[in-house]
Amino acid sequence: MSTSRAAHLTRLRVIILAAVIAIAGLVIPASQIASARATTPARTSHATAGSVKPTIVLEHGSWADGSSWDAVIWRLQRDGYTVYAPPNPLRSLIYDSATLADFLKTISGPIVLVGHSYGGMVITNAATGNPNVKALVYDDAFIPAKGDTVFGLTAAQPGSCLGSSAFNAVPSPGSPASDPDIYLKVAPNGTYPGFEQCFANGVPAAQAAVLAATQRPSLLSVGSDPSGVPAWKAIPSWAVIGTADHVIPLAEQLFMAHRAGAHITEVNSGHLSLITHPGAVTRVIIQAATATG
Repeated sequence: MSTSRAAHLTRLRVIILAAVIAIAGLVIPASQIASARATTPARTSHATAGSVKPTIVLEHGSWADGSSWDAVIWRLQRDGYTVYAPPNPLRSLIYDSATLADFLKTISGPIVLVGHSYGGMVITNAATGNPNVKALVYDDAFIPAKGDTVFGLTAAQPGSCLGSSAFNAVPSPGSPASDPDIYLKVAPNGTYPGFEQCFANGVPAAQAAVLAATQRPSLLSVGSDPSGVPAWKAIPSWAVIGTADHVIPLAEQLFMAHRAGAHITEVNSGHLSLITHPGAVTRVIIQAATATG
């Protein structure tokens, strides 16, 4: 073999050896980087777990169902919240509250509990003693103290459109004749201005007609059921108050909200602000969720 050829092979071996050493040197930092990246999600996940958004639970009232929350639900879901709107049985305050309380026990983590109208009675009782409920939001709702009833709170201040002439009584299977299901009449009757002007003022007429046709009744006795120890004594509360509410007089809503120490937001709305002003209602719910996070 010539001297020049031998020298060439020697240089080639040196180059190859240098390349191998260089690659070996790169492998260690690359593996270290890969290891560091593998641990990063765990740290990120831990940080996220400490700032989980609360679950929002929405409770409807009498003569309504969960669909009344539709416009609020999609706004909350759009903002990344888990939302539930379980049906309210409307059988008795004790039964309705126990039903919701059992539902809440299936949810892990913080909860913001929201009630509309009679739903405010239910959340006040269902949340008592549940440490996961971090905030109560009342939307055109009753905010009862111990011993209060729906009928008593409705009549405490003048101005409610609900009176004896407002109801259609229908026998309820399993209940005595003295405790029928009650629906709101659609047409005006005596001092009652009709479903649209009493319960659904501010809602477009066509939509109000649908609400009247699909209303869910409550037993008459629900209005006389006394409330228990109020959860708002231990849980922060917020209140959305419709200044044109014809069902629960404005003065009574303000009295109840101030008594509970609630953060108050007034909106130019009737009794169904969750339908006519869903953006405002959603903002208050998010305020409550943020304040308790």
